[in-house]
Amino acid sequence: MFIRFLILFITVPIVEIYVLLQAGEIIGLAPTIALILLTGIAGAYLARTQGTQTIQKIQIALNRGEMPTEELIDGAMILAGGLTLLTPGFCTDLMGFCLLVPTTRSIIKGWVRHWLARMASQGNIRIYRG
Repeated sequence: MFIRFLILFITVPIVEIYVLLQAGEIIGLAPTIALILLTGIAGAYLARTQGTQTIQKIQIALNRGEMPTEELIDGAMILAGGLTLLTPGFCTDLMGFCLLVPTTRSIIKGWVRHWLARMASQGNIRIYRG
């Protein structure tokens, strides 16, 4: 697992720097910086609105006495999307927006659910019910 994270932390910045340099070459420095700022502002707004809605859904589920599993997965994905938008670059911004927009998030959530079920069936995740 350490090796995977190491590779990720090395390759993502290299890819981001390359894409930023290419964008700067094609559209210029000022528009590239403006796009970075614009995606940051839009991402912060989207993360705030989606996060607030998800917190409300969690509270509603808890008030009904239900376990808010879907909402908790949404919350984790919104948090991850917001964190990736803090990283300057277009690739991470695209990934962050995919995690924040409900339509694409629901597709990714299906993959996450499948991955979690596989990990639990292999014994890598233990679920305790009280």
